[in-house]
Amino acid sequence: MPPGTAGTVSQPSAPATEHCPPVPTVPAVPAAPAAQAAQAEPAGLRPRGEPAHVGGRPPSYPPHPLRCPSVRDGDHFAALTPAVLLDGAQVGRLTVRAASIRGDSHNWEGSCRQDSMTVTRVGPPEAELLLLAVADGVGSAARSHEGSYHVTHRAALHLDREAENIHAALTARDEGELRAIANKAIAGAVSDLRIGQEHATTLHVLLVPVDAAVRGRVLFSVGDGGLFVLREGQWQETGPVDEGSLLDTRTEALPHAYRSVKARLLYGDPGQVLLLGTDGITNPLTQKDPAFARHLARAWGGPAVPSLSDFLWQAQTRIKSYDDDRTVICLWEGTE
Repeated sequence: MPPGTAGTVSQPSAPATEHCPPVPTVPAVPAAPAAQAAQAEPAGLRPRGEPAHVGGRPPSYPPHPLRCPSVRDGDHFAALTPAVLLDGAQVGRLTVRAASIRGDSHNWEGSCRQDSMTVTRVGPPEAELLLLAVADGVGSAARSHEGSYHVTHRAALHLDREAENIHAALTARDEGELRAIANKAIAGAVSDLRIGQEHATTLHVLLVPVDAAVRGRVLFSVGDGGLFVLREGQWQETGPVDEGSLLDTRTEALPHAYRSVKARLLYGDPGQVLLLGTDGITNPLTQKDPAFARHLARAWGGPAVPSLSDFLWQAQTRIKSYDDDRTVICLWEGTE
């Protein structure tokens, strides 16, 4: 339309197609499989996969739970016992991670976890103690899964009543008094439960004062398993000395060993890592091949305490021929 003419302004016509060749399409470069996975799954959602294994050969059992006990089997306690317990806490300078895991052999058989554990605080504020307990039900005892569960709980209640005496004995560094308190408390727990040999279980209890000024702590022990400290990348056993006969190969266990609770007075240093465990973890820690011990020393000896999920995954590290239940509680002491 000529200039100055009223009306609708028309759009310029497109140039003839024969003078404008089509722009070629550039094909998209396919992403590498790892990049595709990273785009599809944010880092926090990527599965860790199966627990790691150490040693030359993988374990024979599958790395995951199979059948679980049924209520219709007649043992309601077994049927309602979870395959895994996971716990943690931070009390002042003290940080705890704890896991109790059904062993590969029990997963395969469809039987319940016989280990148990307890993490709690006992005593009044001025004499408060962090209590960590692990117990391993004796495999040949029909109700040992009940025994381990109830013994850790009942022992905690009796030790709560003795907390002020324990705190005073730790302050005074009186190992004899601590031993007397241990025997009294554990005997009381067993008496309350009225359990027999079919409930046989080991027990280890570590009591640590919440007050950083009190450097003593005490370990009460019955049976195998025990306490290790991580020093310079090496796990060192630090439990009570076994005064029994070298010819006696029986596993000491409650209820019959309630009068022979061993006690060990210990002293902690800031930055220390302690490991309390049943023999499902202490046995592979002390085997001749150090691969398992080194693996966990790297996992738990670093500058940061692992998250609960990381700790559980690390605690499930597998090694051939060690397929028992595994209960482990680690304690990190900060410097404040």
